[in-house]
Amino acid sequence: MTPLDEPRDADVAKTSAVPSVPEDAESVLSRSHRALSIGIVSVVLLIAFEATAVGTAMPVAARELDGVSLYAFAFSGYFTTSLFGMVLAGQWSDRRGPLGALTTGIAAFGAGLLLSGTAGVMWVFILGRAVQGLGGGLVIVALYVVVGRAYSERLRPAIMAAFAASWVVPSIVGPLASGAVTEHLGWRWVFVGIPVLVVFPLALALPQIRRRAAGPVDDSAGSASFDRRRIRLALGISLGAGLLQYAAQDLRWFSLVPGVLGAALLVPAVLGLLPRGTYRAVRGLPSVVLLRGVAAGSFIAAESFVPLMLVTQRGLSPTLAGFSLAAGGVTWALASWVQSRPRVEPYRERLMTVGMLLVAAAIAAAPSVLIDSVPAWTVAVSWAFGCFGMGLVISSSSVLLLHLSAPEEAGTNSAALQISDALSNVVLLSAGGAAFAALGGGAVSHTAVEVAGSGSHPAAFAAVFLPMAGVALAGAWVTTRLRASHS
Repeated sequence: MTPLDEPRDADVAKTSAVPSVPEDAESVLSRSHRALSIGIVSVVLLIAFEATAVGTAMPVAARELDGVSLYAFAFSGYFTTSLFGMVLAGQWSDRRGPLGALTTGIAAFGAGLLLSGTAGVMWVFILGRAVQGLGGGLVIVALYVVVGRAYSERLRPAIMAAFAASWVVPSIVGPLASGAVTEHLGWRWVFVGIPVLVVFPLALALPQIRRRAAGPVDDSAGSASFDRRRIRLALGISLGAGLLQYAAQDLRWFSLVPGVLGAALLVPAVLGLLPRGTYRAVRGLPSVVLLRGVAAGSFIAAESFVPLMLVTQRGLSPTLAGFSLAAGGVTWALASWVQSRPRVEPYRERLMTVGMLLVAAAIAAAPSVLIDSVPAWTVAVSWAFGCFGMGLVISSSSVLLLHLSAPEEAGTNSAALQISDALSNVVLLSAGGAAFAALGGGAVSHTAVEVAGSGSHPAAFAAVFLPMAGVALAGAWVTTRLRASHS
Protein backbone atom coordinates (compact mmCIF):
# COMPACT_ATOMS: atom_id res chain seq x y z
CA MET A 1 0.00 0.00 0.00
CA THR A 2 -0.13 2.64 -1.79
CA PRO A 3 0.65 5.40 -1.54
CA LEU A 4 1.32 10.29 -1.85
CA ASP A 5 -0.16 19.69 -5.63
CA GLU A 6 -2.36 21.69 -5.38
CA PRO A 7 -2.05 25.10 -6.86
CA ARG A 8 -1.66 28.24 -5.01
CA ASP A 9 -2.97 27.91 -1.57
CA ALA A 10 -0.36 28.82 0.92
CA ASP A 11 0.50 25.56 2.44
CA VAL A 12 3.12 24.34 4.62
CA ALA A 13 6.48 23.89 5.63
CA LYS A 14 9.37 26.02 6.29
CA THR A 15 12.38 24.11 7.39
CA SER A 16 12.87 24.90 11.04
CA ALA A 17 15.22 24.20 13.83
CA VAL A 18 18.69 24.86 12.52
CA PRO A 19 20.88 22.03 13.77
CA SER A 20 23.61 22.77 16.22
CA VAL A 21 26.11 20.49 14.52
CA PRO A 22 27.87 21.23 11.24
CA GLU A 23 25.66 20.36 8.26
CA ASP A 24 28.23 18.03 6.73
CA ALA A 25 28.24 16.03 9.99
CA GLU A 26 24.47 15.57 9.97
CA SER A 27 22.61 12.46 9.01
CA VAL A 28 19.06 11.27 9.52
CA LEU A 29 20.38 9.19 12.44
CA SER A 30 22.55 11.87 14.02
CA ARG A 31 21.67 12.81 17.58
CA SER A 32 19.53 15.76 16.55
CA HIS A 33 17.40 13.68 14.17
CA ARG A 34 17.56 10.10 15.47
CA ALA A 35 14.36 9.88 17.50
CA LEU A 36 12.31 11.75 14.92
CA SER A 37 13.64 9.65 12.04
CA ILE A 38 12.96 6.36 13.80
CA GLY A 39 9.50 7.55 14.79
CA ILE A 40 8.26 8.69 11.39
CA VAL A 41 9.84 5.73 9.61
CA SER A 42 7.94 3.53 12.06
CA VAL A 43 4.72 5.22 10.95
CA VAL A 44 5.55 4.36 7.34
CA LEU A 45 6.39 0.82 8.49
CA LEU A 46 2.87 0.50 9.89
CA ILE A 47 1.32 1.65 6.63
CA ALA A 48 3.57 -0.70 4.67
CA PHE A 49 2.69 -3.70 6.80
CA GLU A 50 -1.00 -2.94 6.37
CA ALA A 51 -0.70 -2.68 2.60
CA THR A 52 1.16 -5.95 2.14
CA ALA A 53 -0.75 -7.97 4.75
CA VAL A 54 -4.22 -6.73 3.84
CA GLY A 55 -3.57 -7.19 0.13
CA THR A 56 -2.82 -10.85 0.72
CA ALA A 57 -6.01 -11.42 2.74
CA MET A 58 -8.26 -9.44 0.40
CA PRO A 59 -9.22 -12.24 -2.05
CA VAL A 60 -10.40 -14.47 0.81
CA ALA A 61 -12.29 -11.62 2.47
CA ALA A 62 -14.04 -10.74 -0.80
CA ARG A 63 -15.13 -14.35 -1.37
CA GLU A 64 -16.41 -14.91 2.15
CA LEU A 65 -18.37 -11.65 2.07
CA ASP A 66 -19.76 -12.55 -1.37
CA GLY A 67 -18.22 -9.44 -2.83
CA VAL A 68 -15.72 -10.48 -5.51
CA SER A 69 -17.61 -8.37 -8.06
CA LEU A 70 -16.83 -5.38 -5.80
CA TYR A 71 -13.19 -6.38 -5.35
CA ALA A 72 -11.80 -3.18 -6.90
CA PHE A 73 -13.91 -1.07 -4.50
CA ALA A 74 -12.01 -2.51 -1.55
CA PHE A 75 -8.88 -0.85 -2.92
CA SER A 76 -10.28 2.24 -4.64
CA GLY A 77 -12.53 3.08 -1.68
CA TYR A 78 -9.37 3.61 0.34
CA PHE A 79 -7.93 5.98 -2.24
CA THR A 80 -11.20 7.91 -2.68
CA THR A 81 -11.45 9.11 0.92
CA SER A 82 -7.72 9.62 1.14
CA LEU A 83 -8.13 12.40 -1.44
CA PHE A 84 -10.20 14.42 1.00
CA GLY A 85 -7.81 13.57 3.82
CA MET A 86 -4.87 14.91 1.83
CA VAL A 87 -6.42 18.30 1.18
CA LEU A 88 -7.61 18.54 4.79
CA ALA A 89 -4.12 17.64 6.03
CA GLY A 90 -2.54 20.36 3.90
CA GLN A 91 -4.92 22.97 5.31
CA TRP A 92 -4.64 21.65 8.86
CA SER A 93 -0.84 21.45 8.81
CA ASP A 94 -0.46 24.93 7.33
CA ARG A 95 -2.65 26.60 9.90
CA ARG A 96 -2.02 24.57 13.04
CA GLY A 97 0.98 22.35 12.30
CA PRO A 98 1.14 18.67 11.31
CA LEU A 99 0.72 17.15 14.78
CA GLY A 100 -3.08 17.18 14.90
CA ALA A 101 -3.45 15.85 11.37
CA LEU A 102 -0.99 13.05 12.08
CA THR A 103 -2.59 11.87 15.34
CA THR A 104 -6.11 12.02 13.91
CA GLY A 105 -4.97 10.19 10.80
CA ILE A 106 -3.38 7.35 12.74
CA ALA A 107 -6.53 7.00 14.87
CA ALA A 108 -8.77 6.85 11.78
CA PHE A 109 -6.40 4.40 10.11
CA GLY A 110 -6.72 1.98 13.04
CA ALA A 111 -10.50 2.47 13.34
CA GLY A 112 -10.96 1.63 9.67
CA LEU A 113 -9.00 -1.59 10.05
CA LEU A 114 -11.20 -2.63 12.98
CA LEU A 115 -14.38 -1.83 11.05
CA SER A 116 -13.29 -3.90 8.04
CA GLY A 117 -12.12 -6.74 10.25
CA THR A 118 -15.52 -7.05 11.93
CA ALA A 119 -17.63 -6.54 8.77
CA GLY A 120 -20.43 -8.98 8.00
CA VAL A 121 -21.13 -7.75 4.47
CA MET A 122 -18.93 -6.38 1.70
CA TRP A 123 -20.23 -2.81 1.88
CA VAL A 124 -19.33 -2.54 5.55
CA PHE A 125 -15.90 -3.89 4.68
CA ILE A 126 -15.54 -1.20 2.01
CA LEU A 127 -16.72 1.45 4.49
CA GLY A 128 -13.92 0.41 6.82
CA ARG A 129 -11.44 0.77 3.99
CA ALA A 130 -12.84 4.26 3.35
CA VAL A 131 -12.30 5.30 6.98
CA GLN A 132 -8.82 3.85 6.77
CA GLY A 133 -8.18 5.85 3.61
CA LEU A 134 -9.18 9.10 5.30
CA GLY A 135 -6.60 8.38 7.99
CA GLY A 136 -3.96 7.44 5.46
CA GLY A 137 -4.49 10.69 3.55
CA LEU A 138 -4.06 12.74 6.70
CA VAL A 139 -0.93 10.85 7.71
CA ILE A 140 1.00 10.90 4.44
CA VAL A 141 0.73 14.66 3.82
CA ALA A 142 1.47 15.44 7.47
CA LEU A 143 4.64 13.34 7.20
CA TYR A 144 5.77 15.30 4.14
CA VAL A 145 5.26 18.53 6.07
CA VAL A 146 7.36 17.16 8.91
CA VAL A 147 10.14 16.26 6.47
CA GLY A 148 9.97 19.72 4.90
CA ARG A 149 10.27 21.44 8.27
CA ALA A 150 12.68 19.22 10.15
CA TYR A 151 15.21 18.07 7.51
CA SER A 152 17.57 20.06 5.33
CA GLU A 153 17.42 19.64 1.57
CA ARG A 154 20.61 17.57 1.69
CA LEU A 155 19.02 15.04 4.05
CA ARG A 156 15.68 14.67 2.29
CA PRO A 157 16.78 12.02 -0.26
CA ALA A 158 18.07 9.93 2.65
CA ILE A 159 14.85 10.11 4.66
CA MET A 160 12.86 9.27 1.51
CA ALA A 161 15.14 6.26 1.03
CA ALA A 162 14.47 5.29 4.65
CA PHE A 163 10.74 5.47 3.98
CA ALA A 164 11.21 3.08 1.07
CA ALA A 165 13.47 0.77 3.09
CA SER A 166 10.75 0.47 5.73
CA TRP A 167 8.74 -1.52 3.18
CA VAL A 168 11.32 -4.32 2.99
CA VAL A 169 10.46 -6.29 6.13
CA PRO A 170 6.68 -5.91 5.67
CA SER A 171 7.01 -6.97 2.04
CA ILE A 172 8.73 -10.19 3.09
CA VAL A 173 7.04 -10.93 6.40
CA GLY A 174 3.65 -9.37 5.66
CA PRO A 175 2.45 -11.76 2.94
CA LEU A 176 3.75 -14.83 4.80
CA ALA A 177 2.24 -13.76 8.12
CA SER A 178 -1.00 -12.63 6.52
CA GLY A 179 -1.32 -15.82 4.48
CA ALA A 180 -0.67 -18.02 7.50
CA VAL A 181 -3.12 -16.09 9.68
CA THR A 182 -5.73 -16.12 6.90
CA GLU A 183 -5.46 -19.87 6.41
CA HIS A 184 -5.31 -20.90 10.08
CA LEU A 185 -7.15 -18.19 12.04
CA GLY A 186 -9.22 -16.38 9.41
CA TRP A 187 -8.79 -13.22 7.37
CA ARG A 188 -10.40 -11.01 10.05
CA TRP A 189 -7.40 -11.32 12.32
CA VAL A 190 -5.22 -9.71 9.66
CA PHE A 191 -7.27 -6.53 10.06
CA VAL A 192 -7.98 -6.43 13.76
CA GLY A 193 -4.39 -7.31 14.69
CA ILE A 194 -2.62 -4.51 12.82
CA PRO A 195 -3.87 -1.53 14.92
CA VAL A 196 -1.71 -2.76 17.82
CA LEU A 197 1.30 -1.58 15.83
CA VAL A 198 0.18 2.03 16.22
CA VAL A 199 1.47 2.28 19.79
CA PHE A 200 5.20 2.44 18.99
CA PRO A 201 5.01 5.15 16.29
CA LEU A 202 2.78 7.31 18.50
CA ALA A 203 5.04 6.99 21.53
CA LEU A 204 8.24 7.76 19.62
CA ALA A 205 7.30 10.18 16.84
CA LEU A 206 4.74 12.53 18.34
CA PRO A 207 6.91 14.10 21.09
CA GLN A 208 9.63 14.83 18.54
CA ILE A 209 7.17 16.30 16.07
CA ARG A 210 5.72 18.49 18.81
CA ARG A 211 9.20 19.80 19.57
CA ARG A 212 10.61 20.20 16.05
CA ALA A 213 7.72 20.73 13.64
CA ALA A 214 4.58 21.68 15.56
CA GLY A 215 2.61 24.89 15.20
CA PRO A 216 1.67 27.04 12.20
CA VAL A 217 4.16 28.41 9.69
CA ASP A 218 3.68 31.85 11.21
CA ASP A 219 1.64 33.36 14.02
CA SER A 220 -1.04 34.81 11.75
CA ALA A 221 -1.63 31.41 10.12
CA GLY A 222 -2.49 29.88 13.47
CA SER A 223 -5.64 31.99 13.74
CA ALA A 224 -6.64 31.67 10.09
CA SER A 225 -9.65 29.56 9.18
CA PHE A 226 -9.51 26.76 6.64
CA ASP A 227 -9.86 27.68 2.98
CA ARG A 228 -13.50 26.74 2.41
CA ARG A 229 -13.09 26.69 -1.35
CA ARG A 230 -10.39 24.06 -1.15
CA ILE A 231 -12.46 22.01 1.29
CA ARG A 232 -15.38 22.11 -1.15
CA LEU A 233 -13.08 21.06 -3.97
CA ALA A 234 -11.80 18.21 -1.79
CA LEU A 235 -15.36 17.02 -1.16
CA GLY A 236 -16.07 17.30 -4.86
CA ILE A 237 -13.07 15.24 -5.86
CA SER A 238 -13.89 12.52 -3.33
CA LEU A 239 -17.60 12.34 -4.17
CA GLY A 240 -16.89 12.50 -7.89
CA ALA A 241 -14.36 9.71 -7.67
CA GLY A 242 -16.82 7.58 -5.67
CA LEU A 243 -19.59 8.06 -8.25
CA LEU A 244 -17.23 7.16 -11.08
CA GLN A 245 -16.24 3.98 -9.26
CA TYR A 246 -19.88 3.02 -8.78
CA ALA A 247 -20.63 3.64 -12.46
CA ALA A 248 -17.61 1.59 -13.51
CA GLN A 249 -18.63 -1.39 -11.38
CA ASP A 250 -22.34 -1.38 -12.26
CA LEU A 251 -22.25 -1.76 -16.05
CA ARG A 252 -25.85 -0.82 -16.91
CA TRP A 253 -27.26 2.09 -18.91
CA PHE A 254 -28.52 3.67 -15.70
CA SER A 255 -24.91 3.91 -14.52
CA LEU A 256 -24.38 6.71 -17.01
CA VAL A 257 -26.15 9.04 -14.59
CA PRO A 258 -23.72 8.67 -11.64
CA GLY A 259 -20.86 8.46 -14.13
CA VAL A 260 -21.66 11.81 -15.73
CA LEU A 261 -22.37 13.41 -12.35
CA GLY A 262 -19.09 12.06 -10.99
CA ALA A 263 -17.14 13.48 -13.92
CA ALA A 264 -18.91 16.84 -13.50
CA LEU A 265 -17.75 17.00 -9.89
CA LEU A 266 -14.30 15.53 -10.44
CA VAL A 267 -12.98 17.53 -13.39
CA PRO A 268 -13.30 21.07 -11.94
CA ALA A 269 -12.09 19.86 -8.54
CA VAL A 270 -8.97 18.34 -10.09
CA LEU A 271 -8.28 21.49 -12.09
CA GLY A 272 -8.60 23.53 -8.92
CA LEU A 273 -6.37 21.36 -6.74
CA LEU A 274 -3.48 20.39 -9.02
CA PRO A 275 -0.84 22.77 -10.41
CA ARG A 276 -1.82 24.52 -13.60
CA GLY A 277 -0.68 22.54 -16.62
CA THR A 278 -0.44 19.17 -14.86
CA TYR A 279 -2.42 17.25 -17.48
CA ARG A 280 -0.59 19.01 -20.32
CA ALA A 281 2.72 17.83 -18.84
CA VAL A 282 4.05 21.38 -18.57
CA ARG A 283 7.73 21.26 -17.72
CA GLY A 284 8.77 21.34 -14.09
CA LEU A 285 6.46 20.88 -11.11
CA PRO A 286 3.31 20.02 -13.13
CA SER A 287 5.10 17.12 -14.84
CA VAL A 288 6.51 15.88 -11.52
CA VAL A 289 2.97 15.76 -10.13
CA LEU A 290 1.63 14.09 -13.29
CA LEU A 291 4.37 11.47 -13.31
CA ARG A 292 3.62 10.50 -9.72
CA GLY A 293 0.03 9.75 -10.70
CA VAL A 294 0.92 7.87 -13.85
CA ALA A 295 3.48 5.70 -12.08
CA ALA A 296 1.50 4.96 -8.93
CA GLY A 297 -1.86 4.53 -10.64
CA SER A 298 -0.71 2.09 -13.32
CA PHE A 299 1.41 0.04 -10.92
CA ILE A 300 -1.09 -0.20 -8.04
CA ALA A 301 -4.03 -0.93 -10.34
CA ALA A 302 -2.08 -3.84 -11.81
CA GLU A 303 -0.63 -5.06 -8.49
CA SER A 304 -4.08 -5.19 -6.88
CA PHE A 305 -5.07 -8.00 -9.25
CA VAL A 306 -1.87 -10.07 -9.00
CA PRO A 307 -2.86 -12.15 -5.92
CA LEU A 308 -6.38 -12.71 -7.29
CA MET A 309 -4.97 -13.85 -10.64
CA LEU A 310 -2.56 -16.30 -9.04
CA VAL A 311 -5.22 -17.67 -6.67
CA THR A 312 -7.98 -18.14 -9.24
CA GLN A 313 -5.99 -18.95 -12.38
CA ARG A 314 -3.00 -20.89 -11.08
CA GLY A 315 -4.42 -22.36 -7.86
CA LEU A 316 -1.86 -20.83 -5.51
CA SER A 317 -2.67 -20.48 -1.83
CA PRO A 318 -3.16 -16.96 -0.48
CA THR A 319 0.25 -17.25 1.20
CA LEU A 320 2.12 -18.08 -2.00
CA ALA A 321 0.13 -15.56 -4.02
CA GLY A 322 1.05 -12.80 -1.59
CA PHE A 323 4.65 -13.93 -1.37
CA SER A 324 5.00 -13.45 -5.12
CA LEU A 325 5.14 -9.73 -4.36
CA ALA A 326 7.59 -9.99 -1.49
CA ALA A 327 10.86 -9.61 -3.41
CA GLY A 328 9.59 -6.31 -4.75
CA GLY A 329 9.97 -4.71 -1.34
CA VAL A 330 13.71 -5.39 -1.38
CA THR A 331 14.25 -4.12 -4.92
CA TRP A 332 12.09 -1.05 -4.27
CA ALA A 333 14.19 -0.14 -1.24
CA LEU A 334 17.41 -0.83 -3.14
CA ALA A 335 16.38 1.53 -5.93
CA SER A 336 15.39 4.19 -3.43
CA TRP A 337 18.84 3.89 -1.85
CA VAL A 338 20.43 4.23 -5.29
CA GLN A 339 18.57 7.48 -5.99
CA SER A 340 19.71 8.90 -2.64
CA ARG A 341 23.41 8.68 -3.57
CA PRO A 342 24.90 12.14 -4.30
CA ARG A 343 26.68 10.79 -7.38
CA VAL A 344 23.42 10.03 -9.20
CA GLU A 345 21.90 13.49 -8.75
CA PRO A 346 22.95 14.72 -12.24
CA TYR A 347 21.31 11.62 -13.76
CA ARG A 348 18.07 11.64 -11.74
CA GLU A 349 15.71 12.21 -14.68
CA ARG A 350 17.47 9.56 -16.77
CA LEU A 351 17.12 7.05 -13.94
CA MET A 352 13.43 7.86 -13.71
CA THR A 353 13.01 7.14 -17.42
CA VAL A 354 14.64 3.74 -16.91
CA GLY A 355 12.38 3.21 -13.92
CA MET A 356 9.18 3.79 -15.89
CA LEU A 357 10.35 1.45 -18.65
CA LEU A 358 10.94 -1.26 -16.04
CA VAL A 359 7.46 -0.67 -14.60
CA ALA A 360 5.82 -0.95 -18.02
CA ALA A 361 7.72 -4.15 -18.82
CA ALA A 362 6.81 -5.75 -15.48
CA ILE A 363 3.10 -5.01 -15.85
CA ALA A 364 3.08 -6.32 -19.43
CA ALA A 365 4.86 -9.53 -18.38
CA ALA A 366 2.58 -10.37 -15.44
CA PRO A 367 -0.38 -11.83 -17.42
CA SER A 368 1.96 -14.27 -19.15
CA VAL A 369 1.20 -16.64 -16.24
CA LEU A 370 -2.31 -17.01 -17.67
CA ILE A 371 -0.59 -19.44 -20.04
CA ASP A 372 -0.27 -22.73 -18.16
CA SER A 373 3.20 -23.48 -19.54
CA VAL A 374 4.61 -20.25 -18.04
CA PRO A 375 5.87 -20.82 -14.46
CA ALA A 376 3.95 -18.95 -11.78
CA TRP A 377 7.21 -17.59 -10.34
CA THR A 378 7.55 -15.45 -13.48
CA VAL A 379 5.33 -12.90 -11.77
CA ALA A 380 7.66 -12.70 -8.77
CA VAL A 381 10.67 -12.03 -11.02
CA SER A 382 8.97 -9.46 -13.22
CA TRP A 383 7.47 -7.70 -10.21
CA ALA A 384 10.88 -7.42 -8.58
CA PHE A 385 12.12 -5.49 -11.63
CA GLY A 386 8.96 -3.39 -11.67
CA CYS A 387 9.40 -2.50 -8.01
CA PHE A 388 13.01 -1.47 -8.69
CA GLY A 389 11.67 0.93 -11.29
CA MET A 390 9.08 2.25 -8.85
CA GLY A 391 11.76 2.81 -6.24
CA LEU A 392 13.65 5.03 -8.66
CA VAL A 393 10.55 6.98 -9.68
CA ILE A 394 8.59 7.44 -6.46
CA SER A 395 11.47 8.52 -4.23
CA SER A 396 12.92 10.77 -6.92
CA SER A 397 9.57 12.44 -7.56
CA SER A 398 9.34 13.30 -3.86
CA VAL A 399 12.87 14.75 -3.89
CA LEU A 400 12.20 16.77 -7.05
CA LEU A 401 8.94 18.10 -5.67
CA LEU A 402 10.60 19.53 -2.56
CA HIS A 403 13.46 20.88 -4.68
CA LEU A 404 11.04 22.73 -6.96
CA SER A 405 8.86 24.05 -4.11
CA ALA A 406 9.37 27.30 -2.23
CA PRO A 407 9.41 26.67 1.53
CA GLU A 408 6.00 28.24 2.02
CA GLU A 409 4.52 26.05 -0.74
CA ALA A 410 5.95 22.71 0.33
CA GLY A 411 2.75 21.60 2.05
CA THR A 412 0.43 22.53 -0.81
CA ASN A 413 2.67 20.88 -3.37
CA SER A 414 3.15 17.78 -1.22
CA ALA A 415 -0.62 17.43 -0.97
CA ALA A 416 -0.83 17.87 -4.75
CA LEU A 417 1.65 15.06 -5.29
CA GLN A 418 -0.37 12.76 -3.06
CA ILE A 419 -3.66 13.77 -4.70
CA SER A 420 -2.23 12.88 -8.10
CA ASP A 421 -1.08 9.56 -6.67
CA ALA A 422 -4.42 8.68 -5.06
CA LEU A 423 -6.65 10.04 -7.83
CA SER A 424 -4.81 8.02 -10.44
CA ASN A 425 -5.26 4.96 -8.25
CA VAL A 426 -9.01 5.61 -8.07
CA VAL A 427 -9.46 6.29 -11.77
CA LEU A 428 -7.26 3.47 -13.04
CA LEU A 429 -8.58 0.97 -10.50
CA SER A 430 -12.11 1.92 -11.55
CA ALA A 431 -11.23 1.49 -15.21
CA GLY A 432 -9.47 -1.80 -14.53
CA GLY A 433 -12.33 -3.00 -12.34
CA ALA A 434 -14.87 -2.16 -15.04
CA ALA A 435 -12.91 -4.08 -17.67
CA PHE A 436 -12.44 -6.96 -15.23
CA ALA A 437 -16.16 -7.17 -14.45
CA ALA A 438 -17.23 -6.77 -18.08
CA LEU A 439 -15.15 -9.76 -19.19
CA GLY A 440 -16.31 -12.14 -16.47
CA GLY A 441 -14.09 -11.16 -13.58
CA GLY A 442 -16.99 -11.10 -11.16
CA ALA A 443 -17.67 -14.81 -11.68
CA VAL A 444 -15.06 -16.02 -9.18
CA SER A 445 -16.66 -18.77 -7.11
CA HIS A 446 -16.16 -19.74 -3.49
CA THR A 447 -14.18 -22.78 -4.63
CA ALA A 448 -12.00 -20.95 -7.13
CA VAL A 449 -9.06 -20.97 -4.76
CA GLU A 450 -8.85 -24.71 -4.79
CA VAL A 451 -9.42 -25.27 -8.50
CA ALA A 452 -6.81 -23.79 -10.80
CA GLY A 453 -8.23 -22.17 -13.89
CA SER A 454 -11.80 -21.91 -12.60
CA GLY A 455 -13.70 -18.72 -11.86
CA SER A 456 -12.75 -15.56 -13.69
CA HIS A 457 -12.05 -15.66 -17.39
CA PRO A 458 -8.35 -15.14 -18.17
CA ALA A 459 -9.23 -12.31 -20.58
CA ALA A 460 -10.56 -10.34 -17.60
CA PHE A 461 -7.07 -10.17 -16.14
CA ALA A 462 -5.41 -9.36 -19.46
CA ALA A 463 -7.85 -6.45 -19.82
CA VAL A 464 -6.44 -5.00 -16.60
CA PHE A 465 -2.71 -5.53 -17.08
CA LEU A 466 -2.11 -4.63 -20.72
CA PRO A 467 -3.72 -1.15 -20.67
CA MET A 468 -1.87 -0.36 -17.44
CA ALA A 469 1.40 -1.26 -19.15
CA GLY A 470 0.53 1.29 -21.85
CA VAL A 471 -0.10 3.98 -19.21
CA ALA A 472 3.26 3.24 -17.59
CA LEU A 473 4.96 3.49 -20.97
CA ALA A 474 3.46 6.97 -21.42
CA GLY A 475 5.03 7.83 -18.07
CA ALA A 476 8.47 7.24 -19.58
CA TRP A 477 7.81 10.20 -21.88
CA VAL A 478 6.70 12.39 -18.95
CA THR A 479 10.10 11.82 -17.31
CA THR A 480 11.68 13.89 -20.10
CA ARG A 481 9.79 16.98 -18.89
CA LEU A 482 10.60 17.07 -15.18
CA ARG A 483 13.05 19.96 -15.16
CA ALA A 484 11.84 23.48 -15.80
CA SER A 485 12.94 24.73 -19.22
CA HIS A 486 15.32 27.33 -17.77
CA SER A 487 17.14 24.82 -15.50
